[in-house]
Amino acid sequence: MIMNKRIELLLSNYPQLEVCVPEILAAYEALRDAYASGNKLLLCGNGGSASDADHISGELLKGFQSTRPLTAEQKAVFGEELSSHLQQSLPAIPLTAFSALSTAYTNDVSAEYIYAQLTLGLGNAGDTILGISTSGNAVNVGHALKVAKGKGMKVIGLTGQSGGAMKPLCDICICVPSTETFRIQEYHLPIYHVLCLMVEDYFFGKEDEH
Repeated sequence: MIMNKRIELLLSNYPQLEVCVPEILAAYEALRDAYASGNKLLLCGNGGSASDADHISGELLKGFQSTRPLTAEQKAVFGEELSSHLQQSLPAIPLTAFSALSTAYTNDVSAEYIYAQLTLGLGNAGDTILGISTSGNAVNVGHALKVAKGKGMKVIGLTGQSGGAMKPLCDICICVPSTETFRIQEYHLPIYHVLCLMVEDYFFGKEDEH
């Protein structure tokens, strides 16, 4: 297996995550291929995992370690002043962000199906969804993954040791080696940072050597 420098650094800090490397690489390849084809990423989770969904979107929608300057063609369209304040973006939609729809759906239908409804409305074949659940048993996340699968999307899970009910719904399931919620969350953060960095490296330049 050819080891990316980002992965090597991850393992130097978190050697326990070596068991996750094949799935991390597969998730990276899925994200890379989706973005290369002009597709997008949807993300969902609850509680701390909802915050992670927002966090990941923030790393993708603007520069993370790269400044991601606009192309000459983009600068010609937007003008120098506006272009100097913009950065290249990788489309990522946190399904946690739709407060009006979520509260309406909770009131009118059921909170259990909010993420599924959003996936139905926003997802397309070729897109990717990342479901985050420390237990792997978040019912609303599971419903979203089922809809995504039915729409021809690539399904990635980020969860705890067992994978829970989510695991068989995923094309790729990154199951970190812990059963404790706080420890699972601590492992999730460096994994999704590495995924974001590797995707950014691919589209916007070589990784920072410093």
